Amino acid sequence: MKIEGRFARWLIAFGFHLLRVWGRTLRYEIDDRAGLLGKPATENYIAALWHNRLLIFPLILRGFFPHRHGAALISASRDGDLLTDAVHRFGFDVVRGSSSRLGASAIRRLSEVLAAGRDVVITPDGPRGPAYKLGAGIIFLAQKTGANVIPVNMEYSSCWRIRSWDRFIVPRPFAKVRVIIGSPHRVRSTSTPEEFEAERLRLQQAMMALVEMR
Repeated sequence: MKIEGRFARWLIAFGFHLLRVWGRTLRYEIDDRAGLLGKPATENYIAALWHNRLLIFPLILRGFFPHRHGAALISASRDGDLLTDAVHRFGFDVVRGSSSRLGASAIRRLSEVLAAGRDVVITPDGPRGPAYKLGAGIIFLAQKTGANVIPVNMEYSSCWRIRSWDRFIVPRPFAKVRVIIGSPHRVRSTSTPEEFEAERLRLQQAMMALVEMR
């Protein structure tokens, strides 16, 4: 079913308020291995989390890291149109493009966000997967800008799993959410396809090291 127009705007507004209410029932534990919590944003990063953990991440950013600002990479699909509106409601900018194949325009715009001292958020297995397979785009961006990648993960004491390609996770009300902020990861420069693939796998492994529930 194609959702657009006034109904789409109403649905997004309703979902935005529902998510905020839902988020207030959750209990949060922050495992901040990067030392970012409560500190001024003296360095900007590329935050990376798997697509199936995306739902409450805007709540976590606004609730625990309100001093950090930036843009999220959202796919150029029709679903991405709806998500873009929702992300704007949380106070973030949006850059449209695929995390697996970042085009020149998206790379340029994300680079400008980082150059301006703001952060970038990417789900590197989105928008179509396979789940937990890191696309090449984030490696290109990190090499071009020199920004460190911060792996992020959320683990839930109780949740539902949607029957989607990545078994998208929805925390149950009153669940405990453990937010794991990984140590900054430096993507090294490469000169061959083999070296590039080694860097892609190294970041993928760093992200998977934080994951308990797959």
